Amino acid sequence: MMEKKVTWSAAVVAVFLAISCMAVLTTAQSASNIRATYHYYYPQQNNWNLRAVSAYCSTWDADKPLSWRKQYDWTAFCGPVGPRGQASCGRCLRVTNTRTGNSITVRIVDQCANGGLDLDWNAFKAIDTDGNGYQMGHMTVSYSFVNC
Repeated sequence: MMEKKVTWSAAVVAVFLAISCMAVLTTAQSASNIRATYHYYYPQQNNWNLRAVSAYCSTWDADKPLSWRKQYDWTAFCGPVGPRGQASCGRCLRVTNTRTGNSITVRIVDQCANGGLDLDWNAFKAIDTDGNGYQMGHMTVSYSFVNC
């Protein structure tokens, strides 16, 4: 029987490929024709304090640096594709209004029950440039998980 030797460089390449595949799978999660509503978190008025707005993710993310909490607008996530619960906390989504084509990157700070997204009002109005979403009380979006 022939013995195979694994070199250090081959092992490093194998680990790199495995990590790269996981990263691609993570960022490739997306969904279309999703209902997005809006929620008034008032992050600026609440000093970007996740505990003050009773966000689900405050258990894990409330003590993150202020710069991290302010970096993106907030959303609650309950979409059909992607991680749930704690695994979704702090992750970012690229959300596109399918009617207008406008997009925004948001950070998941909460859960919801509407089967889609519950965007902070600032994020909602940023992509609802024609006002149709506000008039209807929701808009149809697509989303993709992206690196923050």
